[in-house]
Amino acid sequence: MTEETVKRQIPFDSLLNAISSLGVEEKRQIWHLLEEELEQAEEDLLEQDPTVQAEIQEARNEYYTGDYLTIEEYIAKRAEKAK
Repeated sequence: MTEETVKRQIPFDSLLNAISSLGVEEKRQIWHLLEEELEQAEEDLLEQDPTVQAEIQEARNEYYTGDYLTIEEYIAKRAEKAK
């Protein structure tokens, strides 16, 4: 059995009216879906940003050359500064 996708154009006002008529749990499900979709979209946009790409590459280079602190080292340094 093959899975088929059907896409429909729904006017935004109709969508808002439909959402308004839903129960609380259904609205929460939509909210969670939208949160996931937005997070993914924002992540995709960030990954395409040249500045972010450069920062990622810089962090990778530092990691490969051993120029980083472990979490334990970081916590120890913070504790020392707090004294």
